[in-house]
Amino acid sequence: MLQVACCQVDTVWQDKAASHARVTDLLEQAPLEKGALVVLPEYFATSFSLDVPKIAEGAQRESETFLAQTARRLGVYLAGGVVNTCGGDSPKGRNELVVFDLAGELVTRYCKLHPFSFGGEPEHYESGNCIATFTWQTMTAAPFICYDLRFPEVFRHAARRGVELFVVIANWPMARREHWMALARARAIENQAYVVAVNRCGADPNYTYGGDSRIIDPRGEVQADAGNRECVITAQVDPESLGEYRKQFPALDDIRSEFLPE
Repeated sequence: MLQVACCQVDTVWQDKAASHARVTDLLEQAPLEKGALVVLPEYFATSFSLDVPKIAEGAQRESETFLAQTARRLGVYLAGGVVNTCGGDSPKGRNELVVFDLAGELVTRYCKLHPFSFGGEPEHYESGNCIATFTWQTMTAAPFICYDLRFPEVFRHAARRGVELFVVIANWPMARREHWMALARARAIENQAYVVAVNRCGADPNYTYGGDSRIIDPRGEVQADAGNRECVITAQVDPESLGEYRKQFPALDDIRSEFLPE
């Protein structure tokens, strides 16, 4: 059995140091096991902002350094959402999910495939162009970000690559909270995989967020639910049980590949 954890935080608007401090307080009080996978929200240090120059990682990569140091200090894998610039002549940013291992080393870097068009994100952030996977303990995991959750084909592609656990980070507004909960369960059920879905709570100048971070098992059962408050929730995932479930009910073997998107 392996521990996963969601750190649901009320991010301080465009204030990395204050947000880092809130995360530290929450994690210091949490019953985290060594080697656990701990997940923070999208834009965990700044909230959802289109002001890329103001919130992007600087030369010191403040939030990435914070994640690496915290992962090493606590002896966990730590994932969270950061913003980087594209570099060159592009003024756009990259909405990324990064994962650091218990030694503080970068494990993977994923760029959001689907910037949120309804919120103006594509005008300020470039789209990623590939699905990422990483190994955590004995499991294969794939990261996704917020609006990606509405596109089941990318999750299916990841499942076909052997992914057993999806990490989904978000700044998902209260107005569409029912969609968040339904889609997270659907991605677990249809891919027979664990879903660790982490949203922020609280509010920023533009949106109110419902939280509702949750850990969902491959049958779609919610193992832990954060509600709408700042907190850390944990659950155990079982790779062996997952393997047995997929053997007993081999729905993934019945995928008609000719109907998958090109």
